[in-house]
Amino acid sequence: MFRIAGAGSVTAARLSAACCRAVTSKQFQVHGASLHVLSSETSRKTRNGPAHRTPPSWQSVRAMASAGESQSKINYLFYGLAVLFGGGGIVYWWSRKYMRETSKDGSTSKKAAAPAAAASKEATEPVAETPVTATTKSEAPPAQPAAAEAPAEAAPDAESKKLLDATPQSYPDYEVMPEIPGHAKYLLIGGGTASFAAFRAIRASDAKAQVLVVTEEEELPYMRPPLSKELWYSDEPKLVEKMKFKQWNGKERSVYYNPPSFYVEPKELAYQENGGVAVVKGRKVMKLDPQKQVAVLDNGWEIFYDKVLIATGGRPRNIPVFERASQEVKDRVTLFRGIKDFKRLDEVSKNASSIVVVGGGFLGSELTCALGKRSRDSSLKVIQMFPEAGNMGKVLPEYLSQWTTAKVRGEGATVKPETFVKRARYSDGKVILKLNTGEEISTDHVVVAVGLEPNTELAKESGLEVDDTYGGFRVNAELEARSDIWVAGDASSFYDIKLGRRRVEHHDHAVVSGRLAGENMTGAKKPYWHQSMFWSDLGPDVGYEAIGIVDSSLPTVAVFAKATEKDTPRAVVEETGESLRSVTETEAEGVVAESGETTATPEVELSSAQTTEPSEVPSTTDVEPSASEKTESATDEAPAPDVEAAAKLVAEVEAENRVAPTPKEDYGKGVIFYLRDDVIVGVVLWNLFNRMPIARKIIKEGKQHQDLAEVAKLFDLHADED
Repeated sequence: MFRIAGAGSVTAARLSAACCRAVTSKQFQVHGASLHVLSSETSRKTRNGPAHRTPPSWQSVRAMASAGESQSKINYLFYGLAVLFGGGGIVYWWSRKYMRETSKDGSTSKKAAAPAAAASKEATEPVAETPVTATTKSEAPPAQPAAAEAPAEAAPDAESKKLLDATPQSYPDYEVMPEIPGHAKYLLIGGGTASFAAFRAIRASDAKAQVLVVTEEEELPYMRPPLSKELWYSDEPKLVEKMKFKQWNGKERSVYYNPPSFYVEPKELAYQENGGVAVVKGRKVMKLDPQKQVAVLDNGWEIFYDKVLIATGGRPRNIPVFERASQEVKDRVTLFRGIKDFKRLDEVSKNASSIVVVGGGFLGSELTCALGKRSRDSSLKVIQMFPEAGNMGKVLPEYLSQWTTAKVRGEGATVKPETFVKRARYSDGKVILKLNTGEEISTDHVVVAVGLEPNTELAKESGLEVDDTYGGFRVNAELEARSDIWVAGDASSFYDIKLGRRRVEHHDHAVVSGRLAGENMTGAKKPYWHQSMFWSDLGPDVGYEAIGIVDSSLPTVAVFAKATEKDTPRAVVEETGESLRSVTETEAEGVVAESGETTATPEVELSSAQTTEPSEVPSTTDVEPSASEKTESATDEAPAPDVEAAAKLVAEVEAENRVAPTPKEDYGKGVIFYLRDDVIVGVVLWNLFNRMPIARKIIKEGKQHQDLAEVAKLFDLHADED
């Protein structure tokens, strides 16, 4: 890469032209080398501003300079100087070369019209892109056919002819620009939901913002929830091939947030008068230099930035038994996370005779239900195993976890609680799993869904702090890790003013934290006060939403009621037309979520009159530690429960003759409160939708409540009953 300081000096002008000649003599091999003319730090940051325009192609330079009119020559001489001082130099060299081709006595150099027209046509045709690496070597394009008729007086001198023959004749001048910009006002690292929310917020605040996204994936920004939910329930293979799915209401939708036409090519980003968003795919940012404000890619390319967002998300966590296994075993293991993993598992499920899902959390349970549904129409056998006592045992109280396990079994899967893999080996095309129970299972494929590890590789090389307890980049209330560096999404360890420092791995958090970071990158300076929610669907008929610290090791109190036809995920989507319930909940709240201000949330005043009838299903308590305590804690980890508080709560329950429900009961819909020191710190809404603003307000208030049955009335459990 060439950088020339002092763009306004004569020496810099001469050196710029010399560099252009050197590059041109090598057939414009600038995919691996670029020319930047820098006059100062300020000019570096502004050289790609909205006022910069795409210069005319060199074909137009040639045509006008060859017209023979003195005014045209003079115009293009000034044009060449303007381009040089503006930070280019290449078109300036072209103008000089073609000026030399005209006769010294002012006579017109009459070039043949046919070659010029052909060159102009070729300049508008797409040219195959060359992969961007530091050592890319571009082959010289085919030489242009000679002019059919060329007057003798138009023949260039020997030097000009040599240069002309060595130069691509069909490339417009933007083709010689680097594939990746050398500067971005807003640089977003990662192409997930947090980045999507951030660039929407940036563009909303700065209408002409030029945003550059760099992602390791070969995909444009997309939503992850459908990869384990709706995509598996589509009966139309063509939809899945196009990464489209039918929402529970039957409406088709793409997993991609925006169509390809929404984005601009990275190399053209600097020339967009009205700004835009460009995505560099398949590249990884290896290092940030906060002082110089430079990001270094895995191919050595450097991008100067003004503001940068780290939204690197997380990578699927593996378990040691598969990390130590042979390559044959590893080739048959999927760590499920993105589109590539979905496509692979989708293909495997069509041909395999058996699949084992390791993990009983949200993702593992959703995938098991989805694969189980698919197994009904094939010979596929689906087995799920996990060390907890029941599905989602780290989150749900034990009785509800047992009910959920029965639901998953009803979808056609074999579920093995309190089970884990001790050894894995390969034999005759199968993976043989030795379990802690002594049993051996032979399977075609294994899916591991046991959580995420935040991607924090940038921290060590960039001087950024990582949270030793929760993982992720440690940020302040404005989600800023250092000056002009923000972090959002799964990789952010933020301070919750009500629940302490946390790291959250859910869609709603990625949306809201990404949006807030984007606004703060444009100068908003807002704190992150939002209590993010998450949701999980076990098919179209059973779903739940949760907020706060939902840890099954905490004491819980639940109130249930009879469900109606409206109390299903399918019904919610049919009513709202939106499958992402974080969106519908935000709309229901009627507020800017991250501001912490509410306008449509009912007041939680238990002293006011309540007209709702009490629930027919008794309130229940679960203070027994779950099997999840024997495994790694969930992401929303909470301190150990207060034993005295738990004992006090048990005594109160026994005094009121409340009996915990049995797994045989049908939990239609209800609300589960999670307590710490008698304060509600988490809420699960079971088949109860569009009530999240109420739960969010209860947690925000942080009060102790003597009668949680009264609190439950705020959720209007009987609203849809006859």
